[in-house]
Amino acid sequence: MEEQNLQAKTVVSRYVWWSLAAGLVPVPVFDFVAVTGVQVKMLSDLAKVYGVPFKKDRVKNVVAALLGAVIPVRLGQTRVATMLRFVPLVGTVTGIITEPVLLGASTYAVGRVFTQHFASGGTFLDFDPAEVKAHFMREFEQGKTAVTAAPAATA
Repeated sequence: MEEQNLQAKTVVSRYVWWSLAAGLVPVPVFDFVAVTGVQVKMLSDLAKVYGVPFKKDRVKNVVAALLGAVIPVRLGQTRVATMLRFVPLVGTVTGIITEPVLLGASTYAVGRVFTQHFASGGTFLDFDPAEVKAHFMREFEQGKTAVTAAPAATA
C-alpha cells in the first residue's frame, strides 16, 4: 500500500509539472484543453498504480465535473488578471504567473482526490464529484501553495 501511495505521489507530481507548462502557452482556451488531457492521462496512470479499470469517456466527465468546482474561482482570478493586463509589464507578469498556478493546482487537487479515492478501494464507477467537492477545493487551495513553493524547492 505504501509503495502504491509513493508511486501515486510521483505520478501526480509529474503531471502537475506538465500542467504548469501548459499554462505558459499564451493561446486562449489551449491551456484548459491541454490540462484536461493532462489530467485524464494522469488518472489513467493512477488507475494503473491502483489496478482500477480505466474508461476514458467516464474519466473525461469526472474531470469536467471536478473542474466545474474550480471555474468560479478561476473566473474571479481571471477578471483581476484581465484588468491588470492593461497595466504595462504588471499585466504580462500576472498572466504568466496566474494561469500556470491555477492549472497546476487543479491537477494537484484532481490527483490528490483520486489517490485517496483509489487507496480506499474506490473506482471511477463509484466516484461522486459532488461528494468530494469540498475536499477537492481544500486540495486546490493546498495545490496553489504547493506549486508556488515547488520552483523554490527545486532551485
